Amino acid sequence: MRSVFLLLSCAAVMAAGCSRDAAPAPEAAPAKPKPVAVKVDRSQDESSYAEPGKVAITDLALDLAIDFDKKTIGGTATYKLDWKDKSATQLVLDTRALTLSKVEGDDGKGNWTPLKYALAANDKIFGSKLTIETPARNPNVRIAYQTSPEASGLQWLEPSMTEGKQLPFMFSQSQAIHARSWVPLQDTPSVRFTYSAHVTSRPDVMVLMSADNDPAAPRDGDYSFKMPNPIPSYLLAIAAGDLVFKPISARSGVWAEPTMVDKAAKEFEDTEKMIATTEALYGPYRWGRYDMLVLPPSFPFGGMENPRLTFVTPTVIVGDKSLVSLIAHELAHSWSGNLVTNASSKDMWLNEGFTTYVQSRITEAVYGQEAAEMERQIDQADLAEEIKTAAPADQLLVLAPLTGRDPDEALSGIPYNKGAWFLQFLEQRFGREVFDPFLRGWFDDHAFQSVNSDQFVAYLRKNLLPKNPTAVTEAELNTWLNEPGIPAFAPKAQSRGFAIVDTARIAWLGSKTLPNAQITSAWTTQQWVHFIDGLGDKLGAEQLKQLDDAYKFTGTQNGEIAMRWYPLAVRSGYAEAQPAIGAFLERVGRRKLIMPIYEELVKTPEGLAFAKEVFAKARPGYHPITTGSVEALLAKTEAGK
Repeated sequence: MRSVFLLLSCAAVMAAGCSRDAAPAPEAAPAKPKPVAVKVDRSQDESSYAEPGKVAITDLALDLAIDFDKKTIGGTATYKLDWKDKSATQLVLDTRALTLSKVEGDDGKGNWTPLKYALAANDKIFGSKLTIETPARNPNVRIAYQTSPEASGLQWLEPSMTEGKQLPFMFSQSQAIHARSWVPLQDTPSVRFTYSAHVTSRPDVMVLMSADNDPAAPRDGDYSFKMPNPIPSYLLAIAAGDLVFKPISARSGVWAEPTMVDKAAKEFEDTEKMIATTEALYGPYRWGRYDMLVLPPSFPFGGMENPRLTFVTPTVIVGDKSLVSLIAHELAHSWSGNLVTNASSKDMWLNEGFTTYVQSRITEAVYGQEAAEMERQIDQADLAEEIKTAAPADQLLVLAPLTGRDPDEALSGIPYNKGAWFLQFLEQRFGREVFDPFLRGWFDDHAFQSVNSDQFVAYLRKNLLPKNPTAVTEAELNTWLNEPGIPAFAPKAQSRGFAIVDTARIAWLGSKTLPNAQITSAWTTQQWVHFIDGLGDKLGAEQLKQLDDAYKFTGTQNGEIAMRWYPLAVRSGYAEAQPAIGAFLERVGRRKLIMPIYEELVKTPEGLAFAKEVFAKARPGYHPITTGSVEALLAKTEAGK
């Protein structure tokens, strides 16, 4: 059968310059050629200058020094190279705001000689292309360099910005294309490499990396690491601060500041159950240890799946394990994303959609079917809302090349939630007894490889569709992958627990009588989220105060509730919440939680002024990625005025 990628939708065909049922041309007019669908090379990464088809990094050796006073990392990066094109004479790398002092090549006999190189002008999205002349196609190349204090992939925190307020803190965030800001690299997920590192720092901080961190390692300012499995550049990670370790199981534990470690270990105590559950479904965990590092609240994401050392936001530690599905998500990346990686950002659904699906299966196995169903229903509702304002081209799973686009800004919830929904659809049509072995086979057969959507569809056609040839039609497959929106035939999640919430909310809106405390006292975060999401666009001040008096939404430490309650308060003119909104925005830097609040504030002149005032105070503690997102929103709003 033909690939679904050759089945163009009507809109796509018309965009290509043809139309249906056009009026016949005069006899003398030459016939117009039929449009030809252009085949996209889905392994090509438009967000990188690198040329891995000619030469690829297979191993990276770092020798680095962390300087907290200068807010820089400096040292050398040594690359082992695989010259695929025997006529190639250049090594092209990605960099961003790096200062290079020396580039050398090894002749294979241990002799290092200088190499000529050119650093192109900086592009505001992609950084500077580094071209190294390698006429001898050296087996190893070494670069001496130093980062900028403003490196987009590093955040430096003063002691006052940490939990313990005793020592400074530094951590990286390499995804999507920020690794190039602290290591010159082929910064593309299509290239995988092993790595080792020797890192020195001030002796009172602990240094960790996405590698073999020894829980018993002394804090002495001199550290060595090794990652024997090949990883893409976005999984290269480093952190340093006042960090201690607490075990959860023989192969898992928590790193955190001393005042946070016990609380975090208690919240994440089910991690070993999650690992064993995923192994039973999808095969062995292949990364050795699975540890977690709890970062300060400025971390811009919920979690980052750095192998062997997941980075975690403290905003998921709420005391009742209701948000630990984030740990399930980051753990799931050990199979989908880390083990089998999307070759470029345009196929992000192969990473995040698969991971969100696996996360749901872990949650169901460990916490029950109803807990997973509530989260699926929230995800599906979030997707429906996001699609209302997303451009049709961005609603596809199989995206067009992101030429010229910042992959950070191109990323949305669509690859997560629509991708997971597609896999849930396949699971429903084929049954778990068929679908689970198929998915495990996908992970096993592509382990430690970078893949694209064409490869997945080919694998699907060979290994799943023949199991039941009538289960999924060609049109249905094409609708999921290549058409905008949510397919009308998508299976919808339906939580019984949410039915209770809906009844309570409807009763309150009609009678102003709050539900019995015996009912709401047992509600999980997900139920409160569903309650607030259904309150409508605005409420009266008295209604908001009644809810606030009963449930203390204003000032909540639960970010999932705050990100929904505060926008509702802003839209409804509930001024009593403004001080708490300001405090929340200053304390938390996680983009998912704060951007909806900023987006609501900037809709009015008064709100815009408040947003700018809060941002000025919060900015020193925000990660560069978060800062960039808020700045872009404020600039867009100002331009719109």
